[in-house]
Amino acid sequence: MAVIEIRTATVADAKALAELRWEFRSAQNPAVETHDAFVRRCAGWMRRELQDGSDWKTWVAVQDHVIVGQVWLHTVGKIPNPVAELEHLAYISNLFVRPSSRGGTGTRLLEAALDWCRENRIERIVLWPSRRSVTLYLAHGFTREGDVMELKL
Repeated sequence: MAVIEIRTATVADAKALAELRWEFRSAQNPAVETHDAFVRRCAGWMRRELQDGSDWKTWVAVQDHVIVGQVWLHTVGKIPNPVAELEHLAYISNLFVRPSSRGGTGTRLLEAALDWCRENRIERIVLWPSRRSVTLYLAHGFTREGDVMELKL
């Protein structure tokens, strides 16, 4: 069994991450953009967001020098508060591992993001799970109820 390393993503990882994004999303719904156009557009966005100072944090799973999984976390600052309430939220997105590398890799990526949240005093984490990932999130203490509201326009 190959060793899978979990590490933070770098700007140099953008194209590989865009390819994984294509693989993840185009498998769920028909693409309305060509593969090459999407990867070019997505890699450009990812290069910007992987730079220092971005509100996005990203971890990758690497097997035999190839990125096989990723998870993205976006932090949202709240207005300063004079009471005992933390002032940051997080949104987790794009947790995906290639099928051939599953079997604990998604858990390790999620745990890297959750550890970062604990270390950085994040008050709440929100996400929109795929049907397949619900059990993973439930096993880590996420709930499907709560006071989060959404307006889809």
